[in-house]
Amino acid sequence: MKYIWILMIIGSFLQADSFTLESDTLKGQMSKAQEFDGFGCSGQNVSPELHWSHAPKGTKSFAITVYDPDAPTGSGWWHWMIVNIPADTNKIVADASAKKALPKGALETTTDYGYSGFGGACPPQGDKAHRYVFTVHALDVESLPVKAETKSAVVGFMINKHTIQKASMISYYQRD
Repeated sequence: MKYIWILMIIGSFLQADSFTLESDTLKGQMSKAQEFDGFGCSGQNVSPELHWSHAPKGTKSFAITVYDPDAPTGSGWWHWMIVNIPADTNKIVADASAKKALPKGALETTTDYGYSGFGGACPPQGDKAHRYVFTVHALDVESLPVKAETKSAVVGFMINKHTIQKASMISYYQRD
């Protein structure tokens, strides 16, 4: 019985310092502010504020991805990809994409909208609520050998190849 208590105590200490992603502008639901402006959507396309804590030891840079696994494409939809975020960074401010307010050295790469930068939610009208998976990846390299025009599949491969640990959160969005 005492071993169970010891394991519970150790588990709570380990969980207290786990890599975590949070947002002051997103909770469980995205808003019209994060909706895309195009493809039949008329939102403001404002990238959300994101912040993270307790990055794992050995982190040399970060990458952020936003992915919709519910997009009716057969392969989902990449809404935002940022790489080469310096290791001493732990926050992306709201509307950083449009305002070009990303950390020095960070690079936005091509999304499935066909350009680099944040592309907000735009599920088909009347479709069920889509999941938008926001993920920060702690990487074992200072920078990835990609360019702004590099396709999302290649960027995703490079991110996954160098991920030490990742933290995610999910927000939902549905158009009426």
